[in-house]
Amino acid sequence: MLKSEKVAEMVRQCEGRGVDAHYAAYFEYFNRELFYEAHDVLEQLWLPIRKRPEGAFYKGLIQLAGAFVHLQKNRPGPSAALLKLARHNLVPSTPVRERLDVEAVVLMIDDWLARPRTLDTANAPKLALLEA
Repeated sequence: MLKSEKVAEMVRQCEGRGVDAHYAAYFEYFNRELFYEAHDVLEQLWLPIRKRPEGAFYKGLIQLAGAFVHLQKNRPGPSAALLKLARHNLVPSTPVRERLDVEAVVLMIDDWLARPRTLDTANAPKLALLEA
């Protein structure tokens, strides 16, 4: 199965969750440590709205996933740079936006910036949507 077909299938599986299926798929991929795929699927939602006020929120989540792509490749410098950009884009959406506890995500970013470490399954971050 081609990558685009896999992403389309994931999006289909995430329909009916009370949020955009691309947004829901982002969390599925992120929590499976498929950070590149998380970035990729959310970019499809972000591109048409990137210049609107809500674009920064999605951009921040894309940057967050990108930061962990860099950590998977053992590139702490680019990861830290993206974590800072993600934080900058997410802070205006605190405390909660689109069922995401953005404040908790910002605290998680702060923790990764304050205590740089290698990424492994035991310490990989997880994100969850709040109940509607």
